[in-house]
Amino acid sequence: MRTDPSPGALPAREHLPAGNAGTPVLDVVVPVYNEEKDLEPCVRRLREHLARTFPYAFRITVADNASTDGTSQVAARLAAQLPEVTTCRLEQKGRGRALRTVWSASEAPVLAYMDVDLSTDLNALLPLVAPLISGHSDLAIGSRLARASRVVRGPKREFISRAYNLILRGSLQARFSDAQCGFKAIRRDVAQVLLPLVEDTGWFFDTEMLVLAERAGLRIHEVPVDWVDDPDSTVHIVRTATDDLKGVWRVGRALATGSLPLDRLARPFGDDPRDREIQDVPRGLARQLVGFCVVGGLSTLFYLLLYSTFRQFSGSQVANALALLVSAVANTAANRRLTFGVRGRGGAVRHQAQGLVVFAIGLALTSGSLAALNAAGGSPAHSTELAVLIAANLAATVLRFLLFRAWVFPDRPEDGPHFTVAAHSPSAHAPSAYSPPPYAPSAYTPSTPARASASSPTYATASAPAHATPAAYRPDGPLPRRPLPHPAYGHHETTAQVRAGEAADGTWRDGTLPLQPVRPHDTDPGDPR
Repeated sequence: MRTDPSPGALPAREHLPAGNAGTPVLDVVVPVYNEEKDLEPCVRRLREHLARTFPYAFRITVADNASTDGTSQVAARLAAQLPEVTTCRLEQKGRGRALRTVWSASEAPVLAYMDVDLSTDLNALLPLVAPLISGHSDLAIGSRLARASRVVRGPKREFISRAYNLILRGSLQARFSDAQCGFKAIRRDVAQVLLPLVEDTGWFFDTEMLVLAERAGLRIHEVPVDWVDDPDSTVHIVRTATDDLKGVWRVGRALATGSLPLDRLARPFGDDPRDREIQDVPRGLARQLVGFCVVGGLSTLFYLLLYSTFRQFSGSQVANALALLVSAVANTAANRRLTFGVRGRGGAVRHQAQGLVVFAIGLALTSGSLAALNAAGGSPAHSTELAVLIAANLAATVLRFLLFRAWVFPDRPEDGPHFTVAAHSPSAHAPSAYSPPPYAPSAYTPSTPARASASSPTYATASAPAHATPAAYRPDGPLPRRPLPHPAYGHHETTAQVRAGEAADGTWRDGTLPLQPVRPHDTDPGDPR
């Protein structure tokens, strides 16, 4: 499988249309563990900020990671007092587990999270999610390392953060600047396909998510933030750093072996409607040329080294044939993975066989050049032989690229599996049409119908009067705005049990997630409107 030529695995990004429905547009998750002291002021401050500045409906979800103090009681009290707040209790720790659970069950088209200490200035929240609402980007992250950021923290944390991001750049070729800032957002249609590929359930979760998204070609928007370090942070730096380094090794190995089906995250060519009308556009030609030139240069050096070695104990023709054979196998494997993005073992033998045919053509060119040189000069010097071989290899290289692109690794999307990804819809808890990935976390197990009916996580949902029931969000429909106060709305509620927690890959997540919808309310003292 390859990444570039897989159009349609994800739909083209669209601006979420504005409208007057009641489904939350934004779901902000606040993962907490033993934060009974800081939780209430954090949630109230966040809720007041969103009510005052965010123009659409929103929800704040407190994800309790198996707290042993009074955090769950504080979260329950906030959910009872504030209609925009809901709570989720997990019986296992792990920030990544909490985010995966809530994001997989949420119906909001934009999902975000932030740390409970609110170290990041909330004025960056709207710039964070705006590119996702507009359809410009797939993910968005706050960056403390951008030039325009203003950060207050000690030298120890500054060194650790910069060293970690240097490791990511050097080992995983990450281009985003800040992986660990607890201030991120993602579009829900992207999360449905991306989250099943992320294995980590702890602090490395969002780093792994960003690396996979970037490798798949998704667009990551970075927002400079103002950030003040929390001196009372309970994060264990040494253990977290060790787990992160293990995660870097695991993800790097998975990317090197091609075991991640990143092609299902590919976007169609272009996001402009005019681009979608263009037919037979070569995808990734510039990148393929660069990759082929790099691989070709390294292969030529490898070939010349082998030729010089074999020439010590054999004739020029035998040394040339052996060196070209070995370098051709390595060249085909490298171009298959790096230049044309073909991952996995499928078709590897066929590709090598076709590569050997290309090798035979190169052998004919180089051997013919050597034969012509020997016929013309008798016993040419070794340097002359190398010069002739370099010229012949340049001609063979051009021919090799054309054959690789048109014959060995053609742009044929129909060769690979097709996946249908569900767009934003309230029924997104049902599994989508694509199959679970082979690299899905081992902790997730598909549920049986009996399990689904007997022990499915449930939502406790509230309903407004019939005349006030908001319209469900549809991908082609309007974007829900934050409801305005209305005196006709009462506070009588009924509850209904619905299935929840089943993600796009057909698996079941941790915990029971009692979510209450954002409903109109009588007064909003934080809203000047």
